[in-house]
Amino acid sequence: MLETKFGTGQGAGSVMNDAKETVSSQMKNLLATSEDVVFQPFHVHGRSCTLIYICSIINMSMMQEKIAEFLIEESAMAEAAEDWAARIERGTFFPLPSTKARTLEEALNQLVQGKVILCLDESSEIFMFDLVKYEKRSVTQSQNEMVVIGPQEAFIEDIETNLSLLRHKIKHPDLKTVRYEIGRYTKTIVYVVYLEGVCEPKVVTELDQELRSIDTDGIFGISYIAEQMKKGNRTPFPLFHYTERPDSVAASLLEGRVGMMQDGTPSALIVPVTFLSLIQSSEDYYQSFWSASWIRMIRIFFFVLSMLLPSLYVAITTFQPEMIPTDLLLTITAARENVTFSALTEALIMELTFEGLREAGTRIPKPVGQTISVIGAIVIGQAAVQAGIVSSPMVIVVSITGIASYIIPHFELGLALRLLRFPLLLVGGTTGLLGVFLMTFLVFGHLANLRTFGSPYMQPLAPLIFKDWKDIFVRVPSPAMKSRSSAYTTRNVRRQKTK
Repeated sequence: MLETKFGTGQGAGSVMNDAKETVSSQMKNLLATSEDVVFQPFHVHGRSCTLIYICSIINMSMMQEKIAEFLIEESAMAEAAEDWAARIERGTFFPLPSTKARTLEEALNQLVQGKVILCLDESSEIFMFDLVKYEKRSVTQSQNEMVVIGPQEAFIEDIETNLSLLRHKIKHPDLKTVRYEIGRYTKTIVYVVYLEGVCEPKVVTELDQELRSIDTDGIFGISYIAEQMKKGNRTPFPLFHYTERPDSVAASLLEGRVGMMQDGTPSALIVPVTFLSLIQSSEDYYQSFWSASWIRMIRIFFFVLSMLLPSLYVAITTFQPEMIPTDLLLTITAARENVTFSALTEALIMELTFEGLREAGTRIPKPVGQTISVIGAIVIGQAAVQAGIVSSPMVIVVSITGIASYIIPHFELGLALRLLRFPLLLVGGTTGLLGVFLMTFLVFGHLANLRTFGSPYMQPLAPLIFKDWKDIFVRVPSPAMKSRSSAYTTRNVRRQKTK
C-alpha cells in the first residue's frame, strides 16, 4: 500500500498547505513509468492546477466537455467574481458532482479505477470526478442455462449493468446492496444483494465477515470468492449456486436467499444452497406444473443413473451375474467373448476416453468442436469394439451415463458426479454390489452432514420436512406454494395470500 500523504510530518489523511512539493508533482513522480496517465496543466486566475486521468478508461468527450472546457473558459476571464476553488467544493463550478480526496493514496487508487483527478497545487486540494468508461459487451441470451420459455437475458461482465438487470426484476426499496472492494491490487468490486425482511440476517452477517476476511492479491472470477469461503469444507459438491440468469437471482432473493455479484464476471453466487435445488432448472417455473414435474422426475432418475450405472454394471457382471436375466446374460457374455480385459478395466478405459473427448470438445473451436466430439466418440467406440478392447454393452453403458450427466442443470454438480463415478467404479469392480451400496450410503451420509450458511444441505430430506416437498420431486401449482421454504428463511414465510 502507498504511504504517501499530503504535507510533511503531519497525521495520516490530512491535506496540508505547507507541502514542499505540489500534489501534482508527487503524483507525477509516483506514476513516472505509467505512459497512459495524462497530466494536463491549467493556470486559472493566478493559481495552477493539474487535470490527471487515464485516457483509456474514462469518457474523454465528457471530460473535455464538462471539465476541461470550463477550466479554459475560466482562465480566459480577466478576473473571477468569486473564488473558483470554493465553487468547485460547493459543486457550483462544474456540471458534474465531485468528491474530495483526503490522502494521496486515496486519489491514486481512484485514478486507476477511472476517476478524473483535479489537483489544486497551491492549496493541495484534490477533487475527483467519476467519468469511468470500460468497453463492455451487450446483454445477450444465456449460453449455459438456456430455456425455451422465459426470459433470455443473461448477466455480462459489467457490474452496473448486472445490477440494473436485477433492479428491473425486483422494484422494491427492500432490495439492498452492500458494496465490497476485494484484492490488494485488483480492487475488484463485489456486491451482496438481498431482500431485507425476507432473508435471514445471520446469513448476511456471516457473508460480511467472510468477505471482509479475504486478503489476497486479486480475484478475477466469482469462483475465487467461493473458494476463499470454502476453506475447511472437504467436499467435491458445490456449496454455492452459480447462475448467469437475472431471473434466477431474483427468484432466489424472493425465497430468502442472498446473492453475490462481482464486477468482471457474468455470473452470480447464491447462498444458502441445498442439494435438491441444484437439480432444479429455472425453466421448471415457466412451464405447466404437469410438464415441469415430469421433466424433474426424469432429471432425478438420470442423475442417479449418471452416478451409479457403470459401477452397478461392473459389480453385477463381475460378482452377481445371476441377477441378470438368462437371455441378456448370454448376450453380454457373447459380446465379451473376445475382450481380453476385465469389466472394471474396460469400464475405466471407456470412462477415461469419454472424459478426454468431452474435454476436447470443450477446448476445440465451437464451429468444429461438436462435430469432432460426436464423430470421435462413434469412430473410437466402434474401433474399440472391433479390436476387442471393450464390449458393445460397455459402450452402451458409458454412452448412457455420459448423456445422463448432461441433463444435470448445475455444471459443478455434474463435475462432482463425474469425479465420484471413478471411486464408485473401483469399489464396484473389487467388492461387488455390497461395496457400491456401502459407498453410496457414505456419500449420502456425507451430504446429510453438510451445511451451507447454517442450512442443512439435504433439507427437506434430512431433516425430513414434508411441507417443503411441494417443490422438490414434483412442482405443485404456483397457487399451492403459499409459503417460502424453511431451508432458506424463517422470516416473512407467507409469500402470497390465501384465497
